Amino acid sequence: MEVAMNHDEENDRLDTVSTVDSDDDYNSVYNGSIRGSMSSLVGPRPPDRFGFMGGKQYTEKGDIEIPVEVLRKRESKWLEMLDNWDYWMGKKFKKVKQRCRKGIPISLRARAWQYLSGSKKMMERNKGKFDEIDAMPGDPRWVDDIQKDLDRQFPWHEMFAERGGYGQQDLFRVLKAYSIHNTRDGYCQAMAPIAATLLMHMPAEQAFWTLVCICDNYLVDYFSPGLEAVQVDGDVLFALLKKVLPYTYKHLKKCRVEPILYMTEWFMCLFSRTLPWASVLRVWDMIFCEGVKVMFRIALVIFRYTLGRSDQMAQCPGLYEILDKLRNIPEEVTEEEFLVRESLKLRVNERDMVREHQLHRAKRRANQSRLDGRTAAKANSDGRSGAHNLEKIDGQKSGSKPKSDGQSGARSFERLDGRSGAHAFARSASQDGAYGVLGSPSSTASSDSSRYESRSREFLAENDIGMPDVS
Repeated sequence: MEVAMNHDEENDRLDTVSTVDSDDDYNSVYNGSIRGSMSSLVGPRPPDRFGFMGGKQYTEKGDIEIPVEVLRKRESKWLEMLDNWDYWMGKKFKKVKQRCRKGIPISLRARAWQYLSGSKKMMERNKGKFDEIDAMPGDPRWVDDIQKDLDRQFPWHEMFAERGGYGQQDLFRVLKAYSIHNTRDGYCQAMAPIAATLLMHMPAEQAFWTLVCICDNYLVDYFSPGLEAVQVDGDVLFALLKKVLPYTYKHLKKCRVEPILYMTEWFMCLFSRTLPWASVLRVWDMIFCEGVKVMFRIALVIFRYTLGRSDQMAQCPGLYEILDKLRNIPEEVTEEEFLVRESLKLRVNERDMVREHQLHRAKRRANQSRLDGRTAAKANSDGRSGAHNLEKIDGQKSGSKPKSDGQSGARSFERLDGRSGAHAFARSASQDGAYGVLGSPSSTASSDSSRYESRSREFLAENDIGMPDVS
């Protein structure tokens, strides 16, 4: 099923989905019935270690925490890596990846994310640029949309609980600056939770450049008009599901559950609206290091343990039940250690993702070519029909018999719809030998494989450091 959604449609869809990830009190805050100062939101719960005072993201004290002595050892190891970043990325990348999978210490997470994503280098190369953009008024259309969404971003977090507070002010600044920086994409509601998560860990300028790196290097073209990149990745996920869980795939196919119905919020928001907060941060640590292949693995784990058994599928006989199941994932499935461990067990590698990405991207281009061909043929046929009618009228007036052009019109349609479409498919498949990343006009062409590998490779290339083995 071809899906074409603009920004407004996607914003409306996220509005609807976002209300399912919270309890009743949280919903009332989200929908605007409870507003005002932070004190009105605190209630009986003090902030947890992440700053949440309630809602789905709240972390209970009983949850597993890393012992202090272990945390201190990890911090010292990470400090050593960050102080010698070029060496570790060039010579010991496997060790960096291993430590990211264990979880980056919370005290160093902001710094590590900036190093892994390349935003630190980007900010250094663009000193003063954020202040310059921040001072600009912005497009009124995007500014209005951003202001409407500010109250919706983690209202149970102490940083964003107060309307007009410092957290919302910085969030507005970052999102407005990005809409000015990227005038093609402007603003999409799914950017807001990503920016808010970054602001929980770093100042506005650093959050802005990290958001730029996420949109340019990880979620490439995800927020462009039409959301084609999201749809292609949905097709890739569905194909991987067919390989890993064939019976689950058949069940979803039978119930006509399209990928765009469930994976949009997962991928576009980097699971920040789906998982418990400790799990969100662990997943982000891995994504920044290993690339977007982590998102596909996490999604497959969710499927395996929510719809992987026959009895689970029997409980979800239709589209509504399936979507409800995927929006209410059991807590044991979303626990951070379980998610990471199970995602690494999956027999899915980058080659599978690259192959499926090439295939589905080429199919979409071929389909688009056929549609363009039909449109051109119809326009051509309409033109001929108009000329034919005029000729018929003139012939009747002059007493001559008009020529029939019906056969010609049919051949023209066949040529445009058949040959042109087939050539377009073959051409797109062969031209993509270089594996350009979804044709992003805002980024340089890179390989399809790098899209699913570590985004730190771009950092290595910029600094003339040998490429590590990330297999």
